Amino acid sequence: MAPPTPLRRRAVPLAAVAVLAVLIALAALALDRSDPGGLRDNGPLKPVTPTAVAEPLWPALAASPPPTTPTASSATQAPPQPLPDLTVPGHDLTTVDVRSVLTKDPALSAEEHRALDSCAGCEVRAPEFRELTGDGRRSLITAVATPGLVVVHVYTLADDRVLPILRAEVRSGFSAATVGSDLWLYEPTTVFTRTSSHYQWDGVRLALKERRVDGTGLLPDDAGTGPPTATPTTPTPITPAPANPVPKLPPGEGAAVPSPRPVRPTPQASAPAVFPEAKR
Repeated sequence: MAPPTPLRRRAVPLAAVAVLAVLIALAALALDRSDPGGLRDNGPLKPVTPTAVAEPLWPALAASPPPTTPTASSATQAPPQPLPDLTVPGHDLTTVDVRSVLTKDPALSAEEHRALDSCAGCEVRAPEFRELTGDGRRSLITAVATPGLVVVHVYTLADDRVLPILRAEVRSGFSAATVGSDLWLYEPTTVFTRTSSHYQWDGVRLALKERRVDGTGLLPDDAGTGPPTATPTTPTPITPAPANPVPKLPPGEGAAVPSPRPVRPTPQASAPAVFPEAKR
């Protein structure tokens, strides 16, 4: 009896080995993937910056339409100096009386000093506090009204000293607002336009960034510039035309007007005659 033939191992093709390796790798990736519906940490979120909106200053005061007064350029002004003999404990301008700040300001005019004494037609606006310098601390905004004009003053803190960063002359019809850390002053110039002055912190003071004239339409009647009224006119009486006007003939032709022809009555159909039936 012949001995059994030994079994030979079959060679596995290299292509099959490569396919098997790829399948194993894909299975490993599938097992390692997280659940699509699960939570995933993408790192810290970026802070969302809200859109700046206009915040009016002294919104309860009505505006009137006097012309604007140009202000001096910031390039010609001397660097601001702290107010003398005035410190702010606690580095908080909201704790300081606004009249005390204005009294110490050497830039105040004689008319403004009279306004501090409550003269006729004078006013010191209540202080408003807004962040205008980018340091996170609120600045003090006020206005001194005199019979001739109004002066807007803005103060900020340098350590514990009060620093004047804006003095702008405007007319009594002005209005103001802050947009983010920028200050806007609006002056009606005509019935249909107003001048807008944009002030922005430049690291030293609130400098005039731009000035433009915008169309606004008609101002309210209480501002003294209501819409023009029409001059009343006397209405012209209307004469009714005759029911049957007689046509006018040109000169040289006969003036006789033909008389209308009589209208003949339309004959009406008569009913048929009925004769009595003869008796038989």
